[in-house]
Amino acid sequence: MLLHVFDSQGHPAVDRVEAWRAVTASALIPNEFSVERASDFHASLRAAEMGAVQVTAMTYASMKTRRTPRLIRRSDPEMYAVGLILQGRQGILQERCEAACQAGDLVVYSTSHPFETVVDAQCGPAASVVAQIPRAQVPLSPDRLDRVLASRIPGRQGVGRVLASFLTTVATDTGPYRPADAGRLGHVLTDLITAWLCHVIDTEGGPAGETGHRVRVLEIQDFIRRHLGDAELTPGSVAAAHHISLRGLHRLFRHHAHGVTVASYVKGQRLERARRDLADPSLAARPVHAIAARWGFGRPADFTRAFRAAYGTTPTEYRHTFLRAVPGTQR
Repeated sequence: MLLHVFDSQGHPAVDRVEAWRAVTASALIPNEFSVERASDFHASLRAAEMGAVQVTAMTYASMKTRRTPRLIRRSDPEMYAVGLILQGRQGILQERCEAACQAGDLVVYSTSHPFETVVDAQCGPAASVVAQIPRAQVPLSPDRLDRVLASRIPGRQGVGRVLASFLTTVATDTGPYRPADAGRLGHVLTDLITAWLCHVIDTEGGPAGETGHRVRVLEIQDFIRRHLGDAELTPGSVAAAHHISLRGLHRLFRHHAHGVTVASYVKGQRLERARRDLADPSLAARPVHAIAARWGFGRPADFTRAFRAAYGTTPTEYRHTFLRAVPGTQR
């Protein structure tokens, strides 16, 4: 149903972020992007016009986006966008409302108001399906709709489940469609989105939107990932960098990071980065202790104990087992 538009693999690594910026500006709306490491960025986009509605399926690496007042003045299609999160964790802030979404959640936002998003794709590519519908096609007053912008809305029951199922089918179905089908399905999708929005607004006035705590946690986790190689990275230094107390940082993680502590998150991320390096054939000649030091482990013995506890084997054994099957690898 959706046509292939973009795959970052077809571009040199140094050009991928700019290519993504250009294709999303054309297929969706202009945004500003920032990524952790441009050389590691990857993304794909497929899209289809269904009458007045456009549906876009995307995968992407961790990143932050901003739609600024300047960009809105330059280009505003006056659309509402309904997003279904398929993979990864994604936070969005718009009109003083903030939501932290995960797989199965729906969210609605406006192209006419500034917004910011944070994407956490550390466990694999993040993915979403976005339906953009002209504001004029939604028979609801902006005042009512503004109450639910950037609200996390579960898509696993009721009308939300029907809408999520429709969007998932459109994004994944590769069966044949006739040209006339797109317009008809667009009418169905418009009606579904309208019914869903009415249901959300009528349910206790619509969800008030999560506080900024979960998005704050995503930002702090992004900071931690960017400073994993710093041996001085501790909960105290993280708290100081974000101008909050150590107690406040621990409280944020306890309530909004699925019970993961700050220290265990730092250690887990360091171990995962080290594990990736150990499995990288291009780094086969690099000593294990050098990889450990690269990711903030100052003492090789501490690294070995932590690695064995996490993965059930020593770093050296893991490297040998993993690289043994790679032809031509120096071990």
